[in-house]
Amino acid sequence: MSERIPVKTISPVKVHKPSPSKNDNGYQPRSRIYVRAVEGTLETFRRFFGLIFLGIFAILPWLQFNGNQAILFDIGAQRFNIFGLTLWPQDLTLLAWLLIVAAFALFFITTFAGRVWCGFMCPQTTWTFIFIWFEEKIEGARNKRIKLDQRKMDFDKFWRKTLKHFSWVMVALLTSLTFVGYFTPIDMLFIDFFTFGASFWATLSVVFFTFCTYGNAGWMREIMCTHICPYARFQSAMFDKDTFTVAYDSSRGEKRGPRSRKTSREQNLEKGLGDCIDCNLCVQVCPTGIDIRNGLQYECINCGACVDACNGVMDKMNYPKGLISFTSEHELAGGKTHIIRPKLVGYAVVLLVMVSLLVFEIATRIPLEVDIIRDRNSLYRETNDGLVENVFTLKVLNKSQTPRTYQIIVEGLDGHRFIGETQVYVQGGEVLSHPLSLAIDPYALEETVTEFYFNVQTLDMPEGEDIIEVREPSKFIYR
Repeated sequence: MSERIPVKTISPVKVHKPSPSKNDNGYQPRSRIYVRAVEGTLETFRRFFGLIFLGIFAILPWLQFNGNQAILFDIGAQRFNIFGLTLWPQDLTLLAWLLIVAAFALFFITTFAGRVWCGFMCPQTTWTFIFIWFEEKIEGARNKRIKLDQRKMDFDKFWRKTLKHFSWVMVALLTSLTFVGYFTPIDMLFIDFFTFGASFWATLSVVFFTFCTYGNAGWMREIMCTHICPYARFQSAMFDKDTFTVAYDSSRGEKRGPRSRKTSREQNLEKGLGDCIDCNLCVQVCPTGIDIRNGLQYECINCGACVDACNGVMDKMNYPKGLISFTSEHELAGGKTHIIRPKLVGYAVVLLVMVSLLVFEIATRIPLEVDIIRDRNSLYRETNDGLVENVFTLKVLNKSQTPRTYQIIVEGLDGHRFIGETQVYVQGGEVLSHPLSLAIDPYALEETVTEFYFNVQTLDMPEGEDIIEVREPSKFIYR
């Protein structure tokens, strides 16, 4: 016990914090960010993509299918109608598969192109840019908005602020009505809401989501992305050195600094100046207020606004584009990006498997479900004719949206007498409780418990379609 454990002396590690940006916005957490408008290829694509997303979101609940709302998630009736498909609580496995597919699709896209979901398709980003567009049209460009907020309240400031917030509320209200319209018939929702005839829960939902949209896109904005959304925190686990992200080429841009447009690029390089003129436009157009020149940061949502801003400056300076671009760490270091790599292939294979399983679940799904409930008062009873009778209740669930007629057949119970209707008619998306009894001569029973099957099958299938049938086991009890 006299031996001493050797101890290695380690010098303390010095932490190098990123240098603060030089932008006049003076961004600090929770401070106001004045986003500057930008034009460019990526911005045009993002707007076009956003319009498509908004169009799909706004039009889908208004579509009709077979005389009903095509997409309706009716929580009260516990069923989801998606065109010709009706999902019930028993079909939650399909929802689980769908969520798994969405998760792996997100992992695959993030590994390949970084956080592009956040920058181009996330509803928070889309609605934030819509609110910023109204803000810019009403209050003016970035510098004008800064000066407007610094001024004391006057009539000009009052009406601009009032109109801006009114526009925000109207956009939030329309968004909320459309969203709630996915869960309740949307045509009646609009009429009932504006005529004060909507139900309590519908009204509460519209008001709640209006408040959330107004608060998230109008006030919280980047706070949702940097402090609340968990995706920003774990996305780095999917990044590698071949992931395409928005990055600044420091080897080309440094040493940064202002210069005259009359001097050539070669002359500036001789003076030790890189291509970055330190205009800070990349910071001013960033919706999360970061300086991309400080390196990859979790706040970056890969929207590409800084890419368009920098490319515009490079055009004016007659410099090559791409000082800020979608690139990989390998490419920045002078290497080559490996598109096909084990991690990406792994995600692709798993995604393909999950999609295949989802398609298989949907393709093999039987739009009919039968539950058998025995009489709880007595296991059996004897009739005046000396027969033994068991009482059942069949719950026939028509999962399709088309009314069907079903035939009830008993298999495996020889000599039985069927008491009740053998044919039932069930509306689309409805559950029918059908009571019936089975009676049999006790001398025909060899055991006290006899297993048999209820076979329920369709009678009115269109020509060319297979008959839908479900066989459910049950037991006939005597003594």
